[in-house]
Amino acid sequence: MSDIRFLLNTHYSKNSALIIGINNYKNVTPLGYAVSDAKEIKDILIDELDFPTENVTYLVDEDATKTNILKAFMSFSNADLDEKIFIFFAGHGHTVEGFRGDVGFLVPYDAEMNDLSTLIRWEELTHNSEIIKAKHMFFIMDACYGGLALTRSPSSGSTRFLKDMMKRYSRQVLTAGKANEVVADSGGPIPNHSVFTGHLIEGIRGKAANQDGVITANGLMAYVGNKVANDKNSNQTPHYGYFDGDGDFIIKTPNLEDLEGETVDLDKLIIIPFAEQEQVRDSTEFKIKSIKSLLSNDSLSIELHDFSIKEVQKFLSKSSEDYFKPHGNVTKELVLERISKYEEISHDLLCSLACIAYWAKPIHKSLLQKIISRSSDRLEMEGGSVVLINLRWYPLILEAYYAGISAVESKNYDALAAIFMTEGLSNTDSREDKYFIEKIARSISNLHDAFKALPGYERNYVPMSEYLYKIIQPKLDDTLYIGKGYERSYDEFEILLALVHADIQSKDNGHVWGPIGRFGWKHKRHSSPFNELIEKAKLEKENWGPVKSGLFEGKVERFLEVAEKYKANLDGLHWY
Repeated sequence: MSDIRFLLNTHYSKNSALIIGINNYKNVTPLGYAVSDAKEIKDILIDELDFPTENVTYLVDEDATKTNILKAFMSFSNADLDEKIFIFFAGHGHTVEGFRGDVGFLVPYDAEMNDLSTLIRWEELTHNSEIIKAKHMFFIMDACYGGLALTRSPSSGSTRFLKDMMKRYSRQVLTAGKANEVVADSGGPIPNHSVFTGHLIEGIRGKAANQDGVITANGLMAYVGNKVANDKNSNQTPHYGYFDGDGDFIIKTPNLEDLEGETVDLDKLIIIPFAEQEQVRDSTEFKIKSIKSLLSNDSLSIELHDFSIKEVQKFLSKSSEDYFKPHGNVTKELVLERISKYEEISHDLLCSLACIAYWAKPIHKSLLQKIISRSSDRLEMEGGSVVLINLRWYPLILEAYYAGISAVESKNYDALAAIFMTEGLSNTDSREDKYFIEKIARSISNLHDAFKALPGYERNYVPMSEYLYKIIQPKLDDTLYIGKGYERSYDEFEILLALVHADIQSKDNGHVWGPIGRFGWKHKRHSSPFNELIEKAKLEKENWGPVKSGLFEGKVERFLEVAEKYKANLDGLHWY
């Protein structure tokens, strides 16, 4: 199955919701404001957020039986691929301790607390969401229970591309509290509403918006989480995050059509409000925290080495021929699947490498180069499909970009030079490329047509560059918080990649060439990142970071000579 990102659009085809509120239970103690909470959420969706009345299922009190709730939920199995689905439940929650941890339940109207079969197990909803095609589902539960089993915390405090979030699958959840916490059914910021839903309503109506007026599920969860945890009338701590995917449910947003473009990719970075969330042990976030701690102490260089090489070994194991056979019928679906799978299996290694490149000291140079060279251990020459063999270098391209952008962002040009000039990589063709940068430049060229075939990138001038620009940003922002400086660092990295390669090649055969990235179509604009980098080098001369690191023979004159020759290629582009 191909990556769902390439099937999704930057809009919603339909808005649907299931709203449930139970005050008066058949066999359980009543609540005071659950129905009032549910009605207000329903009215907001219909009156303010463009949810058609006919698309909103509303179940309260005696209508909110287990059968009716599950029937309404499963009706979403006919949802559109680009649909968004909002689920709200206000009522009792229940937690049972199991052998493997807490198991959470929602309590419907007709539940009998001594008979678990009459309750709705939370996992029944999450598992059944797999057969619902809608790209975005957001569950909000004004109830306390355990056993959420979240895969990752929301990316609060970071930046994201608005259109990109719309094209990523997601399943997100926000609950009023954890197991053994008592929900405050009154005393909230709005009369006749619980503390949790009161802050939720205020957030949806604008208080959770960022400076651009955008409200996302991540932003709303961060806002409500902070407000409820610090409310004087609350003794509960909201639990929230993803249980699948990495997109974001967009609640309110400006017109996305202003960002549409065919030959170039225009998008808008938005900031997700910050909120503290506990990290899941052995998650990517936990590994990043560990590697940052190891980097902070030079005496832990051996532990850092072992930690990093373990990630390389995991990657090599997962990228073996057993999982990525170089033979077979090459279809567009297979190429999309391979690209997505390579990104998945290399993710933790890439984030670790980005941290090392960002903070690398001289003692880390050998480790940086060892990670890169050893990552190519399974890339020996062999027969098979040209496309599939070329795709085996895609994770190494990702390594170059993750590490290179991170090094540029921190002005760590010694690390960048070490990355570019890494030797000892496996030989995958008859050419004797000495350095990592030569193999990467060749691989980028070899994969141009494969990325040109990606849905949505067919008309882009530089499809791989545009694609990587989008997929790398959220990962690096979670790891290093680059923020809105990401585009500048991305462009500078691609320019230096092109020029350092051009420098090496010109010495070998007199030909000045390097892969053209997004900076190519920007070159003839009023503000050209290529020209800006040249002017910076002229101004700083021998103190300019890339030259001080030893690139371009350590001479600014050599850089300018290569840059002017390369500039002639850019000036000859007829992209506008």
